[in-house]
Amino acid sequence: MAQQAMRKIKRKKESGTWLIRGIFAAVGVTLAAVVVFAVVIGLTNLDDTVIRIINQVIKVGAVFAGVYAAVPRASEHAIARGAVIGLLYMAVGVAVYALLSGTPITFTSVLLDALMGVAAGGLSGMIIGSMNPSK
Repeated sequence: MAQQAMRKIKRKKESGTWLIRGIFAAVGVTLAAVVVFAVVIGLTNLDDTVIRIINQVIKVGAVFAGVYAAVPRASEHAIARGAVIGLLYMAVGVAVYALLSGTPITFTSVLLDALMGVAAGGLSGMIIGSMNPSK
């Protein structure tokens, strides 16, 4: 009973900051990983297929980091919050890519990125939400 009351108080205090915290964490991880990966690409001669795969791994890792930063352990809405963070992160990523590259993006690529974001975020939320709260 006391734990439920504490959760309600904590929820009211956090009202929307979890989303901002999650998106900023995901973007920060992305920026750091892209800088490191750019150095690796500059020093080596990687195939385009390897670059595409590592870009996807960076996206999934960033979504996990964002969900980890935003969703408390043993949270009731961890899966939904994770899916929202994944979707918004991918939407921001697609928009930035479209602006920076100047190339048109297809509906299929937007849809696939959105689905990947929702899946990665939901799975991350499920993993984090099932963890025991730290004591």
